[in-house]
Amino acid sequence: MGTDTVRAGTADEAGGLRREQRGWYFYDWACSVYSTSVLTVFLGPYLTSVAENAADADGYVHPLGLPVRAGSFFAYSVSLSVILAVLVMPLVGSAADRTGRKKPLLGAAAYTGAAATAGMFLLDGDRYLLGGALLVVANAAQSVAMMLYNSYLPQIAPPEERDAVSSRGWAFGYAAGSLVLVADLVLYTAHGSFGLSETAAVRICLASAGLWWGAFTLVPLRRLRDRQARVAGATAPGLRQLGATVRDMRRHPLTLAFLLAYLVYNDGIQTVISQASVYGSEELRLDQSTLIVAVLLVQVLAVAGALAMGRLSRAYGAKRTILGSLVAWTLTLAAGYFLPARAPVGFFVLAGGIGLVLGGSQALSRSLFSHLVPPGKEAEYFSAYEMSDRGMSWLGPLLFGVTYQLTGSYRSAIVSLVAFFVVGFALLTRVPVRRAIAAAGNPVPERI
Repeated sequence: MGTDTVRAGTADEAGGLRREQRGWYFYDWACSVYSTSVLTVFLGPYLTSVAENAADADGYVHPLGLPVRAGSFFAYSVSLSVILAVLVMPLVGSAADRTGRKKPLLGAAAYTGAAATAGMFLLDGDRYLLGGALLVVANAAQSVAMMLYNSYLPQIAPPEERDAVSSRGWAFGYAAGSLVLVADLVLYTAHGSFGLSETAAVRICLASAGLWWGAFTLVPLRRLRDRQARVAGATAPGLRQLGATVRDMRRHPLTLAFLLAYLVYNDGIQTVISQASVYGSEELRLDQSTLIVAVLLVQVLAVAGALAMGRLSRAYGAKRTILGSLVAWTLTLAAGYFLPARAPVGFFVLAGGIGLVLGGSQALSRSLFSHLVPPGKEAEYFSAYEMSDRGMSWLGPLLFGVTYQLTGSYRSAIVSLVAFFVVGFALLTRVPVRRAIAAAGNPVPERI
């Protein structure tokens, strides 16, 4: 969206920005319940079980006539969602920048995703194709909405505040995830007391995430405001617009270098998030209640971790703090490979380690990238950024699914993701972020 990034202003302007920031936080509060309750906890194991109900004697389902292991169907569906997102996000991002109508587009994407998630109440029996279709729509819509949401950051926060504002947004999201997971845990574990079957309780948890998403999206839609666009012109079709965005990025090679590093290591982060519950249930043989408690632990510690890493960035800079988190991710995956089955304590320790680095690594990546975006290109550039965010990555889930399909081992599948963190670390160390910020035409913070 063609507007200046925030640098300074009067007291009235500062008060307006604070109001927008508080509204902005609430979109994380709204949509993170989908990422937590649906994508991380319930949908992976549940959709896998639905696919297994529909599988043939060899354990395969046949969507569009293609043989797919039932255990790989969820991962492949996540991968397919990003293909749809790749087609849509550049088009929407360019339209937002050129028209200045970012907020209506955010609302349309958010409510499309919320409706698809609420529709998961209908997922039962052997309706695995319905589940896959709803997952693809919800994930793609979430990706588009998060791209628009993230692109507000350079417009509502001056450079020196972005790490803190971004970290608070993630903290709001994890706080909401924790709150709803407590309610989900009560409903799921005591479903008999409510006169519900186990599958009915899961379907209610899935659908309620969509209702929560839709209800709280009203807050940012009331408080965020559109700015006047500086750039006029028509948008191109999705793939052509993506090509135009990439060509424009070539004029800012250091921004492109950071984005490449981010796309690699965040692909690993998002795949761990989306596949951890499948790993816990299928490989470690942990029950659903244990998985919910583990994810709840992640959510609670992620609030503290996001805020703590935001403070660390003030002392060491965002880049160094992110690099440290990637080392922690690598060690966590290595430890996860050796976890014994039916050992919930070890899984809880692993979940605690993930929680402490999860929110901070994502929040600081978002704020660091916001410094590298040329003014007037926020939504367009964040469309490329968002392609690897919030579980929308395609290569990680694809690698996870293919590794399992070839080996039949979820341990091999989970440890294969180490490559994303190692390569991402190597790429990020080579990015001179201060020079990249200056080259993008933005003021360079004192510590970055």
